[in-house]
This record gives sequence, C-alpha cells and structure tokens, in this order.
Amino acid sequence: MSSTDESPEGQSFSSRELRDALGQFCTGITVITAVEDDKPVGFACQSFSALSLEPPLILFCPMKTSGSWKGIEKAGRFAVNILSEEQEDVSSTFGRRGDDKFAHIDWSPSPMGSPVINGVMAWLDCEIDQVLDGGDHWIVLGRVDNIGPTKRDIRPLLFYRGAYLSIEEDVVDPAPEMQELENFITSADSYTWL
Repeated sequence: MSSTDESPEGQSFSSRELRDALGQFCTGITVITAVEDDKPVGFACQSFSALSLEPPLILFCPMKTSGSWKGIEKAGRFAVNILSEEQEDVSSTFGRRGDDKFAHIDWSPSPMGSPVINGVMAWLDCEIDQVLDGGDHWIVLGRVDNIGPTKRDIRPLLFYRGAYLSIEEDVVDPAPEMQELENFITSADSYTWL
C-alpha cells in the first residue's frame, strides 16, 4: 500500500480518496507565467480563482516545491493565461517539471513583461499582493493591473476526474429562473458578491 492509500493518523480518509473527491469539481486550466532574470518561467495551474472586483484580485495556489513559482515570486509580477480547449498540448508542456517549457510555445510580453501565450481565451497581468500559507501549497493573491482581450468564440480547456473535458455548447446562459447565479463573480449580468 502506497502512502497515498493510507489514512494519516486521526484522519478517516487517504490522500488518494481526497484527490478522488476533489476531482469531482470541474476546473479550468491556466498557465501562470513571469520573466525571472530575462528568462520566461511558468507552470500549469488549475487552482486559480476570481477573488474580488474592488480591488481587482485573483488567487492561485502553487505547490511549495515548484521551481517555477520561486521564479515568479522573485519577479513579483505574473500573467495568468486562461487556456482554450485547443491548448491541451500547452497544458501538458507546462504541467511537467524541467525542460525549457517555452522552447516550442509562441508568446509575447504583456504590458508588464510577463509571457502571454498565443491563443489563450483571456489573460490577466498581475502583481503579487500577498502570499499566505496553505499546507503543501502557497495561496497567492494577485492584484490585476491589465487585462487582454477576451475571446468569446472559443471554448475553455477543462479538467475533470483527472482528464481533459470538452463542453459541447458554444454559449452557456443561465436559465431566467436561476437568479441566484447573478451573485457569482463571473456572471455576465450585474451582481452583488455575497
């Protein structure tokens, strides 16, 4: 039995069971990028979220052992690249350790100099606002300084139960009776965050 199959003392579930349960939550995939000492760095990240509109804040959670995160932290600024469903290869490239992840990736610098990957659905140019402890990850709050154009004619790259997932509908509109969706920070309508 591997360590991920064993329940830590005082805990009724194993790391594998926790990973399986969390895998039921479908997420998008981003690539967090920066330039450290004139060299682009980055990693694939599914633990990304909108946080606040006023002030404009986002958050993501890198592993404490991530070498790419160390470079991004040193840079003090980063870009969030929101991947489209056509970018599984980009996700796979940035999901691996080592190698020059940018060797076969087309990108251009954001206004703050961080790499913006060609073909993304949207990008955000951010500065590190706070770094908080989150167990085996860091919780990074970023203040959004610039945003790129949003491409609404392409679909997102999604991750679900340990695999990529595609949606079939081009447009997802909430049903009129679902007024509570107006409270979501990414709602298309006016809203008040709870």
